[in-house]
Amino acid sequence: MIDIIEVKDKKGLKAFIDLPWELYKDDPNWVPPLKHSMYKTLKGINNPLFMCGPHTFFLAYKDNKPIGRILVGINEKLNKEKNKKEGYISLFESINDKKVAFSLLDQAINWLKERGMNSVTGPVSPTNGDDNRGLLVKGFDGPPVLMNSYNPSYYPEFFDQYGFVKDIDLLAYYFDPNTVPEKKFKRVVEYAMKKFDFRVDKFNFKNLDREIKDMKKVLDVSMPESWEHLTPPSLEELNAEVNALKSFADPDLLYMARSNKDNEPIGFVIALPDYNQVLKKLNGKLLPFGFLKYLWYKHRITGMRIFVQFVVPKFRNKAVNGAIFYKLMVESKRKGYTYGEGSTIGEMNIESRRSVEGAGGQLYRIYRLYKKDI
Repeated sequence: MIDIIEVKDKKGLKAFIDLPWELYKDDPNWVPPLKHSMYKTLKGINNPLFMCGPHTFFLAYKDNKPIGRILVGINEKLNKEKNKKEGYISLFESINDKKVAFSLLDQAINWLKERGMNSVTGPVSPTNGDDNRGLLVKGFDGPPVLMNSYNPSYYPEFFDQYGFVKDIDLLAYYFDPNTVPEKKFKRVVEYAMKKFDFRVDKFNFKNLDREIKDMKKVLDVSMPESWEHLTPPSLEELNAEVNALKSFADPDLLYMARSNKDNEPIGFVIALPDYNQVLKKLNGKLLPFGFLKYLWYKHRITGMRIFVQFVVPKFRNKAVNGAIFYKLMVESKRKGYTYGEGSTIGEMNIESRRSVEGAGGQLYRIYRLYKKDI
C-alpha cells in the first residue's frame, strides 16, 4: 500500500531532502546537492518562489520507507500578472513505479483544486530561478552542469502517461572556448560597438547594488509578455537570487553592456563556474571534511554555465549579445576553462540561440516544462 503524507515537521523535511540519495545511489551521473543549502531553500530562506504564495511538500511511503516526493504550490504574483489560475510542481522524484508517481501527482493536483487552480505546470525551479527547471528529456549521457536538472529517463514517460503535455523546451548548448572563431568574432564585435556606441564591462562587485538595479532595468523591458512562464522579478526577488548565487561567482564571468551616450544598461550575461565538479566529491556535506575538499577542488574547476543573457529591445540585432558573449569567451579561455554550457535557453528565444550557435555552441541537452489542465 502507498501512503502519501504531507510534510509538516523537520523530520519529514529531512526525509524529503534525503530521498534522492537512495534513488540515485547507483547512478554515476547524479550530483548530490548540499543538504544544508537545500534545507535553507525549502525553509524559505532567500527563496523568491516561496515569497510568491503558498506551497507544501508530499512524501510517498511504502512499508514506512520513502519512495517518492513532490513540492506543490501557487505563484500568486505570476498568476496576477498573467491573469491565470495556475499551480506548479517541483522537485518530483519517484521509484520506477507508475502507481507511486501517479499517486504523488494526484495528491498535488487535488491540493491545487482545493485552492481554485485550473491548471498546473512544472517541474519549475524551487526558487523561481534557473535551477532544477524541467525534466531532462535528452542528454542522459553525463552529469548535469551547475544547478541543472537530472532525472531517470522514465520520468518523462510518467508525465506523458498522466496526461501532461509539453509547455516549453529549455535548451542547453555545449561549447569549447578554444573553438570560438576569435579573430572573426573580434572584428564584428569591435565594428558593432563603435557603430552603435556601446561598451561591455565586467560587473563591479564593489557596487553590487547598482549592478542589481541595472539588471532589473534590463529584465523589466526585455522579457516578452508572451512568455507565460516568466515575469520580471521584483527587486527583492532579484536580490535574494543574487545573494544565493554570490558565493559561486567568478567576477571575471559576469558582464554588463552599457550605452556610451547615457551610461544606461542595455544587456548583461551571468556565467558561473561549474561547481557540480566540486559537489560531486562532497556527497551533500561540507562537514567534517567536505569543506577541505571544497577548498581544494574549487580552484580546479574547468567548466562554466552561462545562466542568463538579456538585451533591451532597442539594442537587439545590434550585436550586443554577440559582444557580451565574445568578451566572456575570451576571458574564459584566458582563465583555462575548457568547456561551457549555455543554458537553459527557451526554445522561443531565437536571439540568444543564434548568439550561442554563432559562437559554436552545440545543442546537446533538452529540459522540458509540462502543463496540464485540471
